[in-house]
Amino acid sequence: MGETVRRAGRATAQLMTAGGLALLSYLFLGLLLFTAVVTVVVVGAGVLPETVLLLRRMAGFKRRRVAAWTGVPVPEAYLPLTGGLLARVRTALTDPGTYRDLRWLAAHFGYGWLLAYLALPLWAVGLLVDGVWCGLLRHRAVVLPLIGRLADLDAAWSHALLRPSPDSAHRARLAERVEELTVTRAGAVAAHGAELRRIERDLHDGTQARLVALSMRVGLARRAYDKDPEAARTLLDDAQNQAEEALTELRQVVRGIHPPILTDRGLVGAVRALAASSGLEVAVCEDGLAEGPRAPAAVEAAAYFVVAEALTNAARHSGSDRARVELARGPGRLTLSVRDEGRGGAETRSPGASGGSGLLGIRRRVAALDGTVEVTSPAGGPTVIDVELPCVW
Repeated sequence: MGETVRRAGRATAQLMTAGGLALLSYLFLGLLLFTAVVTVVVVGAGVLPETVLLLRRMAGFKRRRVAAWTGVPVPEAYLPLTGGLLARVRTALTDPGTYRDLRWLAAHFGYGWLLAYLALPLWAVGLLVDGVWCGLLRHRAVVLPLIGRLADLDAAWSHALLRPSPDSAHRARLAERVEELTVTRAGAVAAHGAELRRIERDLHDGTQARLVALSMRVGLARRAYDKDPEAARTLLDDAQNQAEEALTELRQVVRGIHPPILTDRGLVGAVRALAASSGLEVAVCEDGLAEGPRAPAAVEAAAYFVVAEALTNAARHSGSDRARVELARGPGRLTLSVRDEGRGGAETRSPGASGGSGLLGIRRRVAALDGTVEVTSPAGGPTVIDVELPCVW
């Protein structure tokens, strides 16, 4: 009997919540009427998208309540309300989700109240009947379980009304995908611009300056050659040293664009070279990459730069002298993980808001290839960066 009463109590709480939402629906109908009037006269067109957002929040609350009661999530599918005022108004009026929510709102105003009221007399009758039938005679309860069935009925009706049609769900997924690609494209363009500025700065401040100095040395040596061959020889030696330094810097710039070691040794060999030169004790593990076809050049380059940036951050900020890199081939993807045993807090200490380095640079580079980045870095460590890149082998 005690368990029956507890179940009936939970069902009653569910129904009372539905009744309260039905009352809120009644108040919301007045807001809808006001929105319709001010939208028709154009003056208050900006109210329409906000009203639709409020309607979505109400429907979302009901979805969560139904999911909590039944254990089955209720999917939602809405077109994003983004852009200018006209675009938002147009989306609010053309989104099938708006009319689906309005249909649920009108229906729930009726059955939400009805089911909540039906639960009240069932309690009065159930405590009397089931108290004797179940509590004293030890038979199965008869009346109080009906309250749970009323809650089941409310959940079933709400689920049917709020569930999007396959076409609506498909359209919403496409709109969400377009919005996601727009964001990632903007990030990729920003990262590309930052990379071009970095290359320009490296060439201007480094290689170009050395080449200018080299040209001046050669000119001075040519003028001094007839009068002072020894001084000319010294100038030529200096010019040769500057030429070698300029070549070294130029190679570094080229490595920043696309490391030649990737072409020569593949991703695994290039990552092992990074590990050897990182200043950390790095363990490199690979699964299925050493053999078989290689990943596309863009995917290899992205993975290489992710590992390079992650190891650089670990060496500079983690306070640890050990790290681990894992590379794995998967069906249609390349996965990599970089772990250090440092102090953690990578999300709060990562640079890169403007320069394109750090975790922001990693996220932008991976997003440009439609990949995913997951960073786990609690205070005290460890820091783990998991990256998944789509890849056609």
